[in-house]
Amino acid sequence: MTQPGNSQETQSKGQPDTASAALLGLCPDCGSKTLFDGIAKFAARCRVCGLDFSAYNVGDGPAAFLTFFVGAVIAGGAIWVQLAFEPPFWVHIMLWLPLATLLTVGGLRVAKAWLLIAEHRRKAGEGRLKD
Repeated sequence: MTQPGNSQETQSKGQPDTASAALLGLCPDCGSKTLFDGIAKFAARCRVCGLDFSAYNVGDGPAAFLTFFVGAVIAGGAIWVQLAFEPPFWVHIMLWLPLATLLTVGGLRVAKAWLLIAEHRRKAGEGRLKD
């Protein structure tokens, strides 16, 4: 049983869990929906609590991972549809192009948010040498 004033209780007060924060684009500190300033572009800082999002380095890791994942899903689906139904080529374009776009953009948004939130929760930063 946690006691009032416990460090875990005060640490998570007002903070959303990682999954919902990543899915909804919530600030990892205050839980406001201020993480993104565009489709997959982080805001410079939280408009509510002032947390500086530009201090976090998410990098291109999510994009590389999503390329492989979405490519496998789309290729597998296209092969299955072709073998099962033999539709004309334009059906593949109308089906797979929008789906690939949605999966990539939506997945990139969630993956970037997840990494930023994980970096914030773990207080990750540049390596430091002790004197």
